[in-house]
Amino acid sequence: MSKVKILWVDDEIDHLRSHILFLEQKGYEVETSNNGTEALDLIRESIFDIILLDENMPGISGLETLSEIKKIRPSLPVVMITKSEEESIMEDAIGSKISDYLIKPVNPNQILLSLKKNLDHRKLVTEKSTLDYQKEFRSISMDLNNPLDSSEWIEVYKKLTRWELELEQAKDEGIMEVLKMQKDEANQVFTKFIENNYKEWLQGESEEKPIQSHTILKKKLIPHLQKGQKAFLLVIDNLRYDQWKAMQPIIEEFYRVEKDEMYYSILPSTTQYARNALFAGLMPLDIKRKYPKLWLNESHEGTKNKYEGELLGEFLKRLQKDVKYSYHKILNLNAGKKFVENLSNINKNDFTAVVYNFVDMISHARTDMEIIRELAEDEAAYRSLMVSWFEHSSLMDVIRYLSAKKIKLFITTDHGSIRVHNPVKIIGDRETNTNLRYKFGKNLNYDPKEAFGFKNPEDGFLPRENVSTSYVFARKADFFAYPNNFYHYVNFYKNTFQHGGVSMEEMMIPFVTLSPR
Repeated sequence: MSKVKILWVDDEIDHLRSHILFLEQKGYEVETSNNGTEALDLIRESIFDIILLDENMPGISGLETLSEIKKIRPSLPVVMITKSEEESIMEDAIGSKISDYLIKPVNPNQILLSLKKNLDHRKLVTEKSTLDYQKEFRSISMDLNNPLDSSEWIEVYKKLTRWELELEQAKDEGIMEVLKMQKDEANQVFTKFIENNYKEWLQGESEEKPIQSHTILKKKLIPHLQKGQKAFLLVIDNLRYDQWKAMQPIIEEFYRVEKDEMYYSILPSTTQYARNALFAGLMPLDIKRKYPKLWLNESHEGTKNKYEGELLGEFLKRLQKDVKYSYHKILNLNAGKKFVENLSNINKNDFTAVVYNFVDMISHARTDMEIIRELAEDEAAYRSLMVSWFEHSSLMDVIRYLSAKKIKLFITTDHGSIRVHNPVKIIGDRETNTNLRYKFGKNLNYDPKEAFGFKNPEDGFLPRENVSTSYVFARKADFFAYPNNFYHYVNFYKNTFQHGGVSMEEMMIPFVTLSPR
């Protein structure tokens, strides 16, 4: 392995020979310069791992040199060394993205510590993270061997998500493979948990009944409206918990997280069912019975979420909440811009609900478009693509505005998604729906050992279109495929992100309460 190469820039470099010798004895290669102009030439010509830069030099100053270094090599770490403790100099240096700041006189150990902090940081963090996960691996495995209730499952999923986000920084393929295997095991146990408990949750017979799509607003948002305060609900379609955690640091510049909670999406974990249930405060079967004109069946062409705003209004009426509200759906860039332009008028309402469909569009585009597949080839890249969109979207303008107006913000979703890779054969007629994670129709033929379903839709509080209608859901990372043209179908959809079935990623989803800074 090659030595770490340091460039030390100081107009009194000859007085630092003992420090340089100390670093060389520690295995570092040190090149020197006594002025900024020469240093910049060296940086253009050679590759250095880190720069030690004196702030006070004749000719161009350390800060001026720093500015030029960042133009030449933006990611090159620079440690500023100065005699001055003036706050303005420190602020200028920090604003120019220095990696560390040392005050003269410095001793060799100070410099060594700074080098290790900046150059060995990833290695040290990786080693500690790997060791810590290995310890928690045993704890999580023990949890999976014990009966867990709905809240304990949420804690297990939060732990797995935290380790996924932390360990992906380590770039250790071995430990990531171990984590993937543990997530697969967790999903296998989780699907059994859902199959054993889901029906009882809906029928109200279970003491461990969690908050679900149709109860989340009543439990978590409506109590806030009772206090007479304004509230803004942001529903980001298809937002997984790990994606929320990736977004959180950006949002925290404007909002403090009061509560970082999760709830359970109903089945099917798709927009048509879960989001209608969220806004109506009712299960799909009850929506169809109570508001038949506001429920669109599977056979209906076009969007099945056409009446969310009306369902929200009926929900508030049933709760006798006399609040001025509005509902908005953002489907494209222009709609987002218009919404931002109209925020001052929208803000006159007591309660505003907004649906952003972009993450769901990324998911579908990744399936259909080769370039998006390449940009989001794995979980980490998928998160990165979503965060990149978020940082530059109109949604950020909305959040800035709401924070400035001191408006309470709630962020949630209707369901998550999972990366599928295991095909399960199923046979249906022409009227069977096309979703890969759940099937709706009559005469569905599949192996009951490979899927979970409701032959009687009423057991899942789901509507039927005829007497022989049934629902069946894919488990874990499975997806349904038809025997005809099987291999072509599998090759096209394998490793795409899908939703509608039973998995931790689809069903355990975020509901976050935020207060403006």
